[in-house]
Amino acid sequence: MDKPEPKDMSHYYSDVTKARIPSKMKEYYKYFLIPGIGNLAGGLPNARFFPFDTLEAQTAKPERWTPTPNRPGADSISTKLASASISSSSSNPKAASHIVVPHDDPSAPNPLKKIDLASALQYGQANGYPPLLSFIRQFAREGLHPNVPYRGGPEVIFTTGATDGMSKSLDLFTNIWSEGKNDIRERPGLLAEVFMYPNVLSQALPRGVQVVPVEMDDEGMAVEGPGGLEDVLGNWDESKGKRPHLMYTVSMGHNPTSGILSLERRKEIYAVCSKYDVIIIEDEPYWYLQYPSAELEEARARNLPVPQSKSVSALGWKQSGYPFLDSLVPSFLNVDTDGRVIRLDTFSKTVAPGCRVGWITAAPKIIERFLRVNESGTQQPSGFVQSMLAEAIMGPQVDASSQFASLRFSKDKASFGGWQMDGWVRWLSGLRGEYERRMNRMSSILEEGSYLLKQCTPVREADADWCVITKTQIYDFSWPRAGMFLWLHMRFETHPLWQTPGSKGVVINGVALSTALMVFLTHKPWLTLVSPGMMFSTTPEIRAERGWAYFRLCFAAESEPNVDACSARFVQGVHRFWRIKKVEELEAILDEFNSMQNAAVETEGLTDLGAFCGC
Repeated sequence: MDKPEPKDMSHYYSDVTKARIPSKMKEYYKYFLIPGIGNLAGGLPNARFFPFDTLEAQTAKPERWTPTPNRPGADSISTKLASASISSSSSNPKAASHIVVPHDDPSAPNPLKKIDLASALQYGQANGYPPLLSFIRQFAREGLHPNVPYRGGPEVIFTTGATDGMSKSLDLFTNIWSEGKNDIRERPGLLAEVFMYPNVLSQALPRGVQVVPVEMDDEGMAVEGPGGLEDVLGNWDESKGKRPHLMYTVSMGHNPTSGILSLERRKEIYAVCSKYDVIIIEDEPYWYLQYPSAELEEARARNLPVPQSKSVSALGWKQSGYPFLDSLVPSFLNVDTDGRVIRLDTFSKTVAPGCRVGWITAAPKIIERFLRVNESGTQQPSGFVQSMLAEAIMGPQVDASSQFASLRFSKDKASFGGWQMDGWVRWLSGLRGEYERRMNRMSSILEEGSYLLKQCTPVREADADWCVITKTQIYDFSWPRAGMFLWLHMRFETHPLWQTPGSKGVVINGVALSTALMVFLTHKPWLTLVSPGMMFSTTPEIRAERGWAYFRLCFAAESEPNVDACSARFVQGVHRFWRIKKVEELEAILDEFNSMQNAAVETEGLTDLGAFCGC
């Protein structure tokens, strides 16, 4: 059966988006690619005067890290993957390969395969550097999303990271709304989970966008029930603004809660969004970091029945040909019959945040509008970075490799080799393995320390052979199903000072205990920094009602030994905090926090929380 055309979403374009026209100069770029043409039109600097003859780097081999099984409990593929050699030059997976981007590559007339500085460092198309864009387009359409159900499939365009992609999505689909200047009925809305990545708030709120929270469960965004997606949209009050037409979600390894939306839940959410004509913005920096062992190890740690491995793909769906990719929960794009999904990807978590390269995948007409935004703004990411990524991922440049080899003594020669698609997927599976092992280590340590044990001494001599041990749960959590974070629910209601009047007449509540514990953990000997759940609360009401009850712990940033050490110190610090029984000791910690806050305001410190939160 023939696939339908994606629906027209232009009725949601902002006024600025509708007014954008193609860059007149960019229209001529296609003519620059005609072989042998004399260019007297463009204001391009001469490539001979670029002060770089080559870009060279030692890069990792794709099999450097050991994967984890796609389906724990079945025949382990980790050993097979770890022993499989993709790089032909050496059997040592820890060794490095050498890549070089030459100044010119006359042997590759096809601009989609030509990787050299003369083209990468020049002004270029606003959708991205052609060789890398061609690779990512193939990867997105055939590897990540081979089952997009609309005709022609999606297109891609580069951004300077997922944050840039979200900023441009707001630019594309929302008009700026100002209180007191604009009618409240024209205020745009953005749906998001009750806990969300805070940088999106800092992007949306200054534009006047109303961020509307939707309830969550263990998977992520809820569809039914009070506060669920259907309830929020079906019972919308127009006097509070326009019914939201955008939805933002991190559906794989949700930041901060680490949940994964199942394929079944995605279909349910998509059906509601289609019913109410809502565009889905799917931010997926952690898509490759899905942990199939989490459910299994959690059950074992808690003496629960071990669940059976589940298949995530729909029956009859086309496979990518890569077992690792096919084992992952698919994107909203694979159920996007209308063409209403905009997916944000990034190299930040798979290569490095400093790359500042990401991409958007969406219906072609929407990508064309993003192109217009790029042309008048960021244009495309750094040519230096794009050329190095292209060379590392796509494969070696034969002429450049031989030239480099001839200039080096044999003892200095490093093997040449780009990863290509097989190597890129192998690199991603190895990264998942490294982070999954860290996740399991942190979860195991926190699991053991979730209860506070207290031994009571008998009062009567006759009971000397007896003692009473009380067991108090001080936090609970689900083992992270994906991502880089563990979302910890603190049971502050079990603290000895819960709801105790302080010396200043203020009752010690959840906000006070949460703030005090965060500061307390930064002291010696604990020296552990965590992110408070209040930071991720979508609204001030959620922050006051329940955000204080959570902490986000990251198992990605520290070295592997430090993951263990920091997790252990966190547990020890929490246990010690639960033994604080004097209000004065708690108030002293809070006074310290207030002093730090005042000092930060005076020095304009702590202004870049985005880098601290990470996404």
